[in-house]
Amino acid sequence: DLLVHVRDITHPDTILQKATVLSVLKNLNLPSHLLDSMVEVHNKVDLIERYKPTEENALAISALHGHGLEELKEEIEKKILTATGKNILSVTVNLEGPQLSWLYKEATVQEVEVMPEDGTARVKVIIGNSAFGRYKNLFPN
Repeated sequence: DLLVHVRDITHPDTILQKATVLSVLKNLNLPSHLLDSMVEVHNKVDLIERYKPTEENALAISALHGHGLEELKEEIEKKILTATGKNILSVTVNLEGPQLSWLYKEATVQEVEVMPEDGTARVKVIIGNSAFGRYKNLFPN
């Protein structure tokens, strides 16, 4: 669903390495949308003072120090959701009803926050458009 190209930005041949990787990927006859949506990651930015990527959409990280990793995770999540046609949603369910069980079967439940005072739960799910349409038809409220 997604290609992530991590480069050692401190390597003296980093530009040539990128060209080589892109050439190999193109020779593999991968679908063009994979190449177009590839995430470019520049690693080891902690070794270059005040590093700013010159390439459009490149993410600067330091795996050693954790710099930029949260942004990288967010970008990967966004691209995967787009590629798979899924969304992250929060829905409120009645705990006495079948909604929560249905969500566990038909979606990926990420988080459940129970509200004991009113017998509901706020549920964060990853769900496809068609599954969410079925959910809304089954549980209109």
